[in-house]
Amino acid sequence: MSNSDNRDSSEQMNEFNRQLMVFLQASPTPFHATQTMAQCLSDAGFQHLDEAQEWQLEQGKSYYVIRNGSSLVAFTQGTQSPLERGFRIVGAHTDSPCLKVKPSPELVRKGYFQLGVEVYGGALLNPWFDRDLSLAGKVVFKNDSGEIKSTLVDFKKPIASIPSLAIHLDRDANKNRSVNPQKDIPPLLMQTTEDKADFRQLLLAHLNSSDSSLAAATVMDYELSFYDCQPPALVGLHEEFLASARLDNLLSCFVGMKALIDATGQGGENAMLVCNDHEEVGSASAVGAHGPMLKSILMRLSGGETEFVRAIGRSMLISADNAHALHPNFIDKHDGNHGPTLNNGPVIKINANQRYATDSETSSLVKHIADQVNEPVQSFVVRTDMGCGSTIGPITASELGIKTLDIGVPTFAMHSIRETAGSRDAFSLYRILLAFNQQAKVLID
Repeated sequence: MSNSDNRDSSEQMNEFNRQLMVFLQASPTPFHATQTMAQCLSDAGFQHLDEAQEWQLEQGKSYYVIRNGSSLVAFTQGTQSPLERGFRIVGAHTDSPCLKVKPSPELVRKGYFQLGVEVYGGALLNPWFDRDLSLAGKVVFKNDSGEIKSTLVDFKKPIASIPSLAIHLDRDANKNRSVNPQKDIPPLLMQTTEDKADFRQLLLAHLNSSDSSLAAATVMDYELSFYDCQPPALVGLHEEFLASARLDNLLSCFVGMKALIDATGQGGENAMLVCNDHEEVGSASAVGAHGPMLKSILMRLSGGETEFVRAIGRSMLISADNAHALHPNFIDKHDGNHGPTLNNGPVIKINANQRYATDSETSSLVKHIADQVNEPVQSFVVRTDMGCGSTIGPITASELGIKTLDIGVPTFAMHSIRETAGSRDAFSLYRILLAFNQQAKVLID
């Protein structure tokens, strides 16, 4: 590769990372992530479809479907039938571990107003202390006309924190600190001289002050979660690292979306992106990978049940979800031969007990694609004496009967309020997924 080619590639990667960080900052919740992706897809010429309506699809055109405002399926109608070419599907998830506000959250103690929260997913709780927190999500309200409406909210500025207990009052904090999720993590919102507080009234005031056209009269319910206000950043002496909240798994959502948009019109294949909500809590929902959303859309695109089975036989799914990077302070937490490092390419994830869906054929195909675009890949197998996480890969594979591979960008501090990845790996994954979407053949004879 010439110096000019290297420079062009570096500039493309820098612009890619800039767009990724903008996406991460704009997506504090699954609702916002889905809204942001929908806007990007619309800007790229994708048309929105309503699941409740009949679809009139055109060859070579691109579309997207949203369910619950938090899950999205986008696809391009290829130049040939799925019965002949199958589907190239990239899967990811829109949700991340977080603290969700309870339905009756008000806690007023010693003049401090706090909110009771519920832990969503397998959150690493200690890093949530002493952070500048904001609040975002969906609010359902009744307006002045008595109509029930919904809107997305994002306070954007720091409105809360969870202060640590001083070391003087907990001398063993550095030796044996555990977090009680009921007692220790209600965020501190403000001081008050009242004995009681009404969070819904505060929320109502915010709705009307931020958008008077809503004419909100009553807050009916909400799905709100706290998030870290610190924006994404490139970190390191040479900016080798990308640090941000929600890298798991909004990074994969963005990479998959970009690979789909940029493949449109290039290869004529039936390419698809599915971004499910609720992966962090098991995927068993109407919009999760265990639900019917993806299968119902694929059946509509195939033309019926028999046609769906035929199309799936020619299809493949790449489940993109972050992988555990080898931590230099905890080397013994990895198998000695399977310790992925940052900036050495995305990681193919393998598990004999089917916690990941990769098999020898799908692994070989993706390695072949990576070779074609001159991108490295790594492998991850959990230590044999440790438990293994999972992804939407095995779930979707078992729901559809589709050949599947699990892959992801190596990451430090997964499920923390702020995670770290390599600044080169997301772009490497993008190049692989772009080539996958353009492949004329995704199965081994």
